[in-house]
Amino acid sequence: MPDALMRHVRAVRNVRLPGGRVPFRLGDVQVGWLAPDAAAHLAGQAGCRRACDGVALERAAALPALAHGLAEAGWFAWRGEAFDVRARPGGEVLATVDRGALPWFGIAAEGVHVNGLVRRADGLHIWIARRAANRLIDPGKLDHLFAGGISAGMTPETTLVKEGAEEAGLAPDVVRAARPVGVIAYTMQRPEGLRRDRLHCYDLALAEAVVPVPADGEVAGFELWPASRVLAALRETDDFKFNVTLVLIDLFLRLGVLAGDEAENARLAEALRAGEGR
Repeated sequence: MPDALMRHVRAVRNVRLPGGRVPFRLGDVQVGWLAPDAAAHLAGQAGCRRACDGVALERAAALPALAHGLAEAGWFAWRGEAFDVRARPGGEVLATVDRGALPWFGIAAEGVHVNGLVRRADGLHIWIARRAANRLIDPGKLDHLFAGGISAGMTPETTLVKEGAEEAGLAPDVVRAARPVGVIAYTMQRPEGLRRDRLHCYDLALAEAVVPVPADGEVAGFELWPASRVLAALRETDDFKFNVTLVLIDLFLRLGVLAGDEAENARLAEALRAGEGR
């Protein structure tokens, strides 16, 4: 069992920084990592300069306009949602930039992921969403009850309420009962670029009478699965969105239901909680 699940951890943590990348700075403060082609292009843009080991944008306030121009030139897809830019988690907000630009610049992002749990007479069940076929990232894949990036100026708590309503049609008083269970970080190279993500994970216990409904078109539908079916799909398939796997592995570790000896599960837990670049 641990080996079948460890493959998901390895797939998501597939980068050891710098890995051929160079720092991207706002002034003198590093906020990202640039691939060689991105660094070469960026060095020629107005307001940017080559540093000894990377590229710097002189004025942090110029980042949104710079990103917009890069998106128009076809370097990445514009998402129309601003995210805060920080040098470290919880640090000062140095700028904002469109969500679509984050992987191109190698800038860190944060999000929330929520396990929707229903305890029935026949055991634990988990709400599973199917991502809409038109989603830019992992269309049609299986997902959590709801999840979403933390937009500029928002917190994990305000994002919970926003995403719970938008993706699952859940009332704020229902969503606010979600219990924080930890943060999972990873660094991953994907087609859209370098993802340096921190996931704020929550468990949300729901009554059987509470049924989520797709509200904003991002979810094709919801199904309530027995926990055993979720675990089997996680173990045997790649049907879940790439980072949902980590949050579900964490859930099953906390539930204590994974087969394998204690040492094997401890290694899986250690790998899951490892920091960026592992």
